[in-house]
Amino acid sequence: MPKLDSYLQACIDRKGSDLHLASESPVYVRQLGRLTPITDQALSVQECEELIFEILDPTLAEKLKTDWEVDTAYTMANGERFRVNAYRQRKGWDAVLRHFSSRVSSIDELGLPAILKKFADVNQGLILITGPGRSGKSTTCAALVDYLNSESDEHIITIEDPIEYIHQRKKSLINQRSVGPHTASFSSALRSALREDPDIIMVGEMRDTETMGLALTAAETGHLVIGTLHTGSAAATISRVVNLFPASEQSQAVASLSESLVGIISQRLLVNAEGTAMVPAFEILVNSLAMANTIRDGDTHKIPSLIMTGMSQGMQSMETSLRALVAAKKITQAQMDEILAEES
Repeated sequence: MPKLDSYLQACIDRKGSDLHLASESPVYVRQLGRLTPITDQALSVQECEELIFEILDPTLAEKLKTDWEVDTAYTMANGERFRVNAYRQRKGWDAVLRHFSSRVSSIDELGLPAILKKFADVNQGLILITGPGRSGKSTTCAALVDYLNSESDEHIITIEDPIEYIHQRKKSLINQRSVGPHTASFSSALRSALREDPDIIMVGEMRDTETMGLALTAAETGHLVIGTLHTGSAAATISRVVNLFPASEQSQAVASLSESLVGIISQRLLVNAEGTAMVPAFEILVNSLAMANTIRDGDTHKIPSLIMTGMSQGMQSMETSLRALVAAKKITQAQMDEILAEES
């Protein structure tokens, strides 16, 4: 058993989200958003290097030595999985390993908005899951893919960097591809996917113009596309998508987005009032006729008010979600006020 596994198990036991290995530093675990040391002694440069390279195959080890950084995934003997980013810094080799449960939780188990199931039941279009880092986007995407896998007879392709949650075949045929080992890039995999008879395509991250353009094309041509963006709100997401394109292509991008968008879930994770667990808060945009017209007209400043008045269609503002959490005593009034102050 790799020596690293004992530290990874400690991360799991403490319900940590990330394990940090750093040369000449103690081992840290991120718990409830904060870093906590779990060793008294610092790792030497050699110890840290051995822990990292022991879990890399020869090809990845060589890539790390030549490129100075590498993204991959690691599975423990008990099935627990971690996303790995290893890199070179001033003192030596470091790594951050993010934990993903060996089991994919359902939409209901995670307390995700029920409207996600309605989003998933459409035949084609674009669903965007957004939020800052460590907001649970990957977990939400996995739950959505699991719902589709359980409820529909479809061909599902996921494109990830790296593969995070492992999906077993249920009712659907599901194929998972990782950037690096299986494909050169998100865009090349997405272009190829359009020739692989897919019904549903999940894109781990829409990082560039080409990937976004292909995703919009796929959504317009009969496919259901699920993607993520690092944006903090629905309005910011619309702006980010449009601004990925050069000015000469933005009008077409706006038209495509207004027609193909199914909805946006913008989420964040908060420490609960007791300081013992994380709870999610959500903003929900549904692409109603009024919303589509607003997007097409470029009036993104109107999106928050449309969300506020669209509750009957399943929309929800982040403020409404936060107020519900306060009413349920899951977070404090002070937490809500702090978040709303940040966003104003």
